[in-house]
Amino acid sequence: MKIQMNTDSNIEGHEALATYVSGTLEIALKRFSDQITRVEVHLSDENSDKKGGIDDMRCMLEARLAGRQPIAVTEHAANVNQAIDGATGKLSSLLESTLGRLHDHRT
Repeated sequence: MKIQMNTDSNIEGHEALATYVSGTLEIALKRFSDQITRVEVHLSDENSDKKGGIDDMRCMLEARLAGRQPIAVTEHAANVNQAIDGATGKLSSLLESTLGRLHDHRT
């Protein structure tokens, strides 16, 4: 599973952030890793021009599944780490329901 991180110009995509993102995703999505070819991470500050705001950090995760259409989730939060954690939880749940349904049909 390849992880590709993209940030807007208002978020510094430094090494510590990349390590946090990849570690969080690898742990949360470990059981799906053989079915995911790539996860694209898009981090942005939606109202950086206003200097603050509630839940203005956005994390969009798009998982590319082998032989399937990509699936995506979005989370808004007060800071980047909360947005990453929330989106990761949503993606894990969506993968569980999507891939679980596929498994149920095959058995």
